[in-house]
Amino acid sequence: MAKIKVMASAAFKEAYLELVPQFERATGHKVNNLWVPSVQMMSRLKGGETVDVVILSAASLDELTNAGIIASRVDLARSGVGMAVRSGAPKPDISSAEALKRAVLAAKSVVYSTGPSGIYLAGLFQRMGIEDQVKPKLKQVQGEPAGASVARGEAEIGFQQMSELLPVPGIDIVGPLPPDVQQITTFSAGLHARAQEPEAAKALVKFLTAPAAEPIIRKKGMEPA
Repeated sequence: MAKIKVMASAAFKEAYLELVPQFERATGHKVNNLWVPSVQMMSRLKGGETVDVVILSAASLDELTNAGIIASRVDLARSGVGMAVRSGAPKPDISSAEALKRAVLAAKSVVYSTGPSGIYLAGLFQRMGIEDQVKPKLKQVQGEPAGASVARGEAEIGFQQMSELLPVPGIDIVGPLPPDVQQITTFSAGLHARAQEPEAAKALVKFLTAPAAEPIIRKKGMEPA
């Protein structure tokens, strides 16, 4: 029986929390989870912290692979960015890029995360030419879902991975971003180059990518990779 240490970003959390107890029962291994925002994860891993498995965006894992920190990568799921409002609030039209732009400009306050969705949105607002108008009403959160800020009424609209918005109470999901401006992020599992339990870690990754995991991944707002 091994103790597997996993450092993971919240995008895959809901599917992971349903799958890992099944893995523990099936194998007898124990999994210790560290939920860390993507930005902090990169600095901690680059600073020398070691775990067995890292779950992060594929692009970030590639960066860690190039730095010699990650030994191998397996894609788990793909997730698009969604938008939410407080429960019961009117849902703006976001059926096209132009409609989304109008909705963002009309909102009194906007929240997003420091993860891949937040990085993408900052660039999107710039490309739409609304960066300066949006900047004064933007709030960026780290370590909690953007949806939580919307639920508390601290922001009128919130953006994050669909999989991170779905479990948040007190919000209504307006929908995914329109296809012409949607950003699909692949989240992957990486085996740390200095993993203490490499064989058990590989077994966990295999379990997370098995056909039996696919319905759970879909139910939690992602597409299996």
